[in-house]
Amino acid sequence: MSHSPTQQSPSDRFELRFHSLYKPGRGYSFPCDACGRVDMDALSDGERHGYLYARAMIGRELSLPAMQRSDR
Repeated sequence: MSHSPTQQSPSDRFELRFHSLYKPGRGYSFPCDACGRVDMDALSDGERHGYLYARAMIGRELSLPAMQRSDR
């Protein structure tokens, strides 16, 4: 049985995490595929705004994103 990109099993879910450079434990996370690509069309307007903000703040307020398996 094959899975389409939108139908991932719970063990196949990943997220892209942007950690705060100044506030430990703070940051942003967004669902992504196994290659680290975020489907911006699947994000809500608020999530899309947060994702674009996080990308713009890399090196200023946030670290480079790290991909990891999602615990959600």
